[in-house]
Amino acid sequence: MNTPIPTQSGPATNATPFDDGALYDLLLGDFDLGLDFYVGLAKAARGPVLDVACGTGRILIPCLKAGVDVEGLDLFPAMLTRLREKASALGFNPTLHQADMAKFRLSRRYALIMIPFNAFPHNLTTDDQLACLQTCREHLQPGGLLAFDTVFPGLHWIGTTSGTRVLEGEIAHPDTGLPVRMWDTRTFERVQQLQHSYNEVEVLDAARKVVATFPSKTTLRWIYKPEMELLLRTAGFARWQILGDFDGRPLEKETDAMIVQAWTEPT
Repeated sequence: MNTPIPTQSGPATNATPFDDGALYDLLLGDFDLGLDFYVGLAKAARGPVLDVACGTGRILIPCLKAGVDVEGLDLFPAMLTRLREKASALGFNPTLHQADMAKFRLSRRYALIMIPFNAFPHNLTTDDQLACLQTCREHLQPGGLLAFDTVFPGLHWIGTTSGTRVLEGEIAHPDTGLPVRMWDTRTFERVQQLQHSYNEVEVLDAARKVVATFPSKTTLRWIYKPEMELLLRTAGFARWQILGDFDGRPLEKETDAMIVQAWTEPT
C-alpha cells in the first residue's frame, strides 16, 4: 500500500500526533518496539484479544495475519480510518471501536487486553488511570491478562533541560526517498509528573530544504513502579508483575522500561 506524501503544512496549534493517520503511519507504522511480545501474548491468549490505543494497526495487523481473534479500540478516528485502509488492502475487516481507553463499554469479554507503545501514560490524572485499569479489568474474562508498557521516569528522561528542541529521528520516505524528520521540544511539570511535547514533522526536498512542517502537541504523565502497583491494587487486579523490558528481565535500572502484566481472578 502506498504511503501518502504530505504536500502542505498542517494546523499550527492544537493538532495532536494522532489526528493524521497517514503521517503517523509514515513515521511509526513499521516501528517494531514490543511487536513480538504482544503478538506472542495474543497468539497464546486462548480467546479474543482487544488492542487498546491500537493506532494504525502496528500490532493489530500482525495479530490478524497470525490468525488471532483481535479487535481494536482507539480514541482518534483518523487512526482507525488508516487502520481500516491497511487491513482492507490485506483482505481483513477487523472490528474496531472509537472510544476513550478510560471510558469504553463493550459487550464482549477478552482473554487479553493490551495497551502497547507507551499509550497508558496518556491518562493524565489518577482518576483516569484508575478508570482505564478498572474498565480493562471489567472487560477481561476470568483469569484474563492486561498487558502494557510504559517508559520508566529515570533521570536521563525527566531530568533533561526543559524546552530543548531535539531531533527524534529522520527517515527516507518509502516512495520518494526524500528525508522526513521529527523534532520534539519537551517541557516538564515535575511536581505534576507531566511532560508536554511540541512535535514538528518536517518534509524536505532533494536539496534538504524544508518544504512542509506539521506541528502537533501531546502530554504524558509518567508513573513510578510503587505508584503503578498501588494503581493495580486499587483497580482490583488479583496479581501482577512489572518487568524491566520485553525480554522478561527484572526492573532494576532507571534506564529500563516498565512492562506491566496484571491478571483477573480465575474462576
